[in-house]
Amino acid sequence: MASKGTPSCRLVFCLLITAAVLRPGLGLYTVNSAYGDTVIMPCRLDVPQNLMFGKWKYEKPDGSPVFIAFRSSTKKSVHYDDVPEYKDRLSLSENYTLSISNARISDEKRFVCMLVTEDNVFEAPTIVKVFKEPSKPEIVSKAPFLETQQLKKLGDCISKDSYPDGNITWYRGGKVLQPLEGVVVIIFTKQMDPVTQLYTMTSSLEYKTTKADIQMPFTCSVTYYGPSGQKTIHSEQVIFDIYYPTEQVTIQVLPPKNAIKEGDNMTLKCLGNGNPAPEEFLFYLPGQLEGIRSSNTYTLTDVRRNATGDYKCSLIDKKSMIASTSITVHYLDLSLNPSGEVTKQIGDALPVSCTISASRNATVVWMKDNTRLKASPSFPSLHYQDAGNYVCETSLQEVEGLKKRESLTLIVEGKPQIKMTKKTDPSGLSKTIICHVEGFPKPAIQWTITGSGSVINQTEESPYINGRYYSKIIISPEENVTLTCTAENQLERTVNSLNVSANENREKVNDQAKLIVGIVVGLLLAALVAGVVYWLYMKKSKTASKHVNKDLGNLEENKKLEENNHKTEA
Repeated sequence: MASKGTPSCRLVFCLLITAAVLRPGLGLYTVNSAYGDTVIMPCRLDVPQNLMFGKWKYEKPDGSPVFIAFRSSTKKSVHYDDVPEYKDRLSLSENYTLSISNARISDEKRFVCMLVTEDNVFEAPTIVKVFKEPSKPEIVSKAPFLETQQLKKLGDCISKDSYPDGNITWYRGGKVLQPLEGVVVIIFTKQMDPVTQLYTMTSSLEYKTTKADIQMPFTCSVTYYGPSGQKTIHSEQVIFDIYYPTEQVTIQVLPPKNAIKEGDNMTLKCLGNGNPAPEEFLFYLPGQLEGIRSSNTYTLTDVRRNATGDYKCSLIDKKSMIASTSITVHYLDLSLNPSGEVTKQIGDALPVSCTISASRNATVVWMKDNTRLKASPSFPSLHYQDAGNYVCETSLQEVEGLKKRESLTLIVEGKPQIKMTKKTDPSGLSKTIICHVEGFPKPAIQWTITGSGSVINQTEESPYINGRYYSKIIISPEENVTLTCTAENQLERTVNSLNVSANENREKVNDQAKLIVGIVVGLLLAALVAGVVYWLYMKKSKTASKHVNKDLGNLEENKKLEENNHKTEA
């Protein structure tokens, strides 16, 4: 470079001053850069052959230039001016491209590339735009709840550190909220940090909610400009608790009202459909005009059948908003007459009744000794088989656990009754005597024999069933005997006797002996006759055989004589 005192130096200086004042050059060229990135500005001029040096400057708001970088085309040297805001941030390449690292908002200026020859100065301006993406918008200062029919601040939507500033939009259920007097009020503000020159945008929303906003999501978004154009960032969804007054009251019964029985505890629960739900109510019991103030539940313990009726509950501050329900306390009574242990005599009449009283129709079942009966028992004349354990049981099928039962243990007593029978063995040698006894308690049987005779077996008893059994004894009497059967229980002693004759036994035995002897004699006589007949037959057979032999001999002789006569004639 020529010294400042030479004519050529003076010429270049004048050209630079003239270029700075007149600012001739190419049209505007813009470089977009993200905040913190490196700004790269090409010179956009063709390098002339007689180039002396290249230089970069920027313009202040008042239009005055500030030179920041110099590069000589002959000495290949680079010089950066002492500008504090660009210290250690500049880089000028051989083709005169200027780079600015760590882009700041303050870098948003008009920069000019200057190529200087001995007789001219060429300029190419570049506009630098710096963009900073804002933070994701966030809804803050949220209302703890919204109340219907009241205009209330819902919250603030904030987005920070934006450049340039952006716009904030509110959404309800994904649809844009537009300002509406008395319903939607939106106030937008922005602030710039004096140091970073970044903007913070705030949008405040006042909103009159309705029940339609229950579980409705609210969001906001920020729309800003970046290096590549317009962009939008959305916030997270926020759902608000919506308060609304109670419009209806309902009453519940626990356990369910169709299953309440005497002795149960019963809880009434009153509910309002508002939010928040009412915490206290007035409860009205059947026949009571004044309500009982309580929380949303009221419990009655050990209820009786007289608790059946209409129950109501209402709001404390609005008694006309009331709910009611009808409750039946189910009951079941059973009366068995007679009951317990009852002792009657056989043949007596015993009326039995099982009376049921219930809150609704009940089923009745009779059992005897754990076996179900087809009908209610009736005893116009008792028999031993009527004795047993009877149970009358009733229940309400619709009400679990409501069941009653009473029992009757019937004992049928009777004095011993005896009937004796006789059975003779086919041989006629023994007789079976049976003593049939009926009575309760079970009579004891005792045998007594008057007369002589052998007892073939000891007494044998049958099972005792329905107050009856028998005892039998087998004897072979040698003479007429009397058998006595004695039956005795706690009520009485009964005796019965049976005479057994031995004669018929002897006559039958003699007749049988005579018959046997006759049969034997007949068989012997028959055998004797058969022997005589056989002997006569054999004797006759031998005589006949001799005559036959003799006749056969005469026939032979006559035959020979006939043969001889024939020969003579020939």
